[in-house]
Amino acid sequence: MERKPDIVFLILDTQRVDRLSCYGYHHQTSPHLDDFAADATLFRYGISPAQWTVPTHASMFTGLYPSEHTTQQSYSVLPDELPTLADRLYDGGYYTAAFCNNPLVGVVHNGLRRGFYSFLNYSGLLTNRPNQAGKPKTPFGRYRQFFKRMVSGILHRMQDAFARSDALLAFAFTPLMVPFWQTALSFKGNTGRSLADAARLLIERKGLDEGQPAFCFINLMGTHMPFHPNHEQLERFAPKVLHSKESRRFLQKLNGDVFGWLAPLASSMAGEHKAIIDGVYDAEVATQDEHLGTFFKQLRESGAIDNTLIVVCADHGEHLGEKHLMGHTVSLYNVLTHVPLIIRDPSGILPKGSTVEQTVSTRRLFHTALTAAGLAEEHEKRYTLLKNLSGETSDESAGNLDANLNNNLNEDLDPDGGVVFAEAVTPQNVLNLMKKHKPELVEKHATDQGRQAVWSYPYKLIVTGNGRRELYNYADDPTEQVDLSEELPEISNKLYEHLQTFKLRVDAMPSLSSRTVVQDDPQLKQRLRALGYLE
Repeated sequence: MERKPDIVFLILDTQRVDRLSCYGYHHQTSPHLDDFAADATLFRYGISPAQWTVPTHASMFTGLYPSEHTTQQSYSVLPDELPTLADRLYDGGYYTAAFCNNPLVGVVHNGLRRGFYSFLNYSGLLTNRPNQAGKPKTPFGRYRQFFKRMVSGILHRMQDAFARSDALLAFAFTPLMVPFWQTALSFKGNTGRSLADAARLLIERKGLDEGQPAFCFINLMGTHMPFHPNHEQLERFAPKVLHSKESRRFLQKLNGDVFGWLAPLASSMAGEHKAIIDGVYDAEVATQDEHLGTFFKQLRESGAIDNTLIVVCADHGEHLGEKHLMGHTVSLYNVLTHVPLIIRDPSGILPKGSTVEQTVSTRRLFHTALTAAGLAEEHEKRYTLLKNLSGETSDESAGNLDANLNNNLNEDLDPDGGVVFAEAVTPQNVLNLMKKHKPELVEKHATDQGRQAVWSYPYKLIVTGNGRRELYNYADDPTEQVDLSEELPEISNKLYEHLQTFKLRVDAMPSLSSRTVVQDDPQLKQRLRALGYLE
């Protein structure tokens, strides 16, 4: 019997799509990822369902939008009733392993680790496999593992408390604490080591049963602030930092001003400072790309890549001063929501070296992985990105924009029928800090109001709170410079209707506590699906 494919989710945390050369960036920041994309399928318009780590990962792990899975805050916990992708794959016979550098996924107790047999954290005081599953062979090994788990459990509870407490979070942002958690706590983890460990599992297959497939989730934090690229890439992209004391001081201040990563800017950023930030970010992209090159080379030379579905994407992007914003806590602009999405499919359903122009949501990676593993239910197969070009099509989208707006859509690779959503809620503990330190910016940028966005080619509508609308042609105006909401009111209204329909669908869904009942009631399940409330 042929072994099921290995599945790799490689998440480039905080990676902007417009800084990758395979997506048209004029600097060669990503030659190794470019080579990988040339042997895979590149999705031109991958859309993240939210603007920051916790809700985006929850969506990729459940296939649901944030308001559906309800995990939108740093203190949120993924409901037990929702099986995760790792849960499903583990139950289907997969060895599920995570190699995670982001503490919001690997440390905070929010349910995102559910379903993983082995979960390796590379951030925190104990970066050497504190959560490694498996039984040591010697008494000393068992004692050593017990001690590590006890200490790491205490440390994780402490780090979890910082994510949930306003007072502790504010303390973490003080000048005394910032250097500590950026260095001693290894905030960005260890990119090279995590990729090497993942490659070793996929190639050597230690701990796996004979013929057992593996699911590897890898989160890399290379492009997340603080910025510490290697010397060679800094020389290429931001030489002023190496040769100018003033530029070095600016970078040091940026790396130490954690609140500045989160809050809107009071005024436009100076051009020189913007150039430094852009250059250092590009250097981080290139530094991370070197590690990716080693990882891909190991998989190719070993032959492991030939039976592995590899998904490379970002959970979200990053504001670097655009529209008076930094970081990724507030907006739904393209620099956050338009993300790279590249899939190498060993089955050949997705042609190598091809580009898909359709707009797709990264929440559909849940369905795609289950379909590749042969574990998707019939209704889930309709929403995978692995659609056979020879015939299978997705359901017709109710309320698509006029045909002339969508006439180039290939429905075989369009599981959402041309309509994709995203939602942004400012993390509450971050919002509390903003209100305390810069209340005028909260009002000016409406950071205390939720945002929703809807895409239907080639237009995108953003609605802030209950009123303000922004309409952009994201195909012709990717940096969203021209607001068309007043010029094209009919299109704005049609897209707004999509958002209202989406809200009604979410409101009409059974509460999470009753969804298990729905799963056990085929008649009720069929009625809800017919109404569009279930997929």
